[in-house]
Amino acid sequence: MNARRNIVLTGATRGCGRALVDVFVRAGHVVHGCGRSADQVAALNRTPGAPNLFTAVDIADDSAVQAWARETIDQVGVPDLVINNAGLINASAPMWEVTAEEFSRVVDVNLKGTASVMRAFLPAMVARRSGVVVNFSSGWGRSTAPEVAPYCATKWAVEGLSQSVAQEVPPGVAVLAVNPGVIHTEMLESCFGQAARSYDDPEAWAQRAGPFLLKLGSSDNGVALSVP
Repeated sequence: MNARRNIVLTGATRGCGRALVDVFVRAGHVVHGCGRSADQVAALNRTPGAPNLFTAVDIADDSAVQAWARETIDQVGVPDLVINNAGLINASAPMWEVTAEEFSRVVDVNLKGTASVMRAFLPAMVARRSGVVVNFSSGWGRSTAPEVAPYCATKWAVEGLSQSVAQEVPPGVAVLAVNPGVIHTEMLESCFGQAARSYDDPEAWAQRAGPFLLKLGSSDNGVALSVP
């Protein structure tokens, strides 16, 4: 088993995030995660148990993210691995039919939320000169498709943001964008419909993704990767 790692994970209560929690905990690592639903967070806290801890946080709220980061670092120390997994997709529609409010919400979570999490946790990692930050991108962060323009825009931005921040961190710290691949989640069903069922479910995906993410290190700084 790998040496125990302190892992911070956003979007931990559903889909891919929830599946990663199980993989990491079974491997003996400590997970501090967040999700928007207080009920789902409470249920998750009853499952793995201490020292794992899950907190209700909307990553679009920068002050809430900052408070969560302080609490996490106080309780378990500086994270070894931060995974920005939380994300939203717009309801499929031509861009001119997406309301300004929906567009802003996608930006607030996918892009500004990712930046807030880095802003909150990176200073301690930089001071320690070690740790990995993974920002989940998408195949639509490296290509495009109709009717998901807001989502594509934010994931392309995550790619650029990650590469830029990678140039700012010192040796020993890595920041990179990772395309998780195509997974059968509620988000995918909103775009693909029943065809989404032909892809791996989050649990099967996490069996591959978890070990892959744990192997990332400082030599991966700034590299755009994909879960195999």
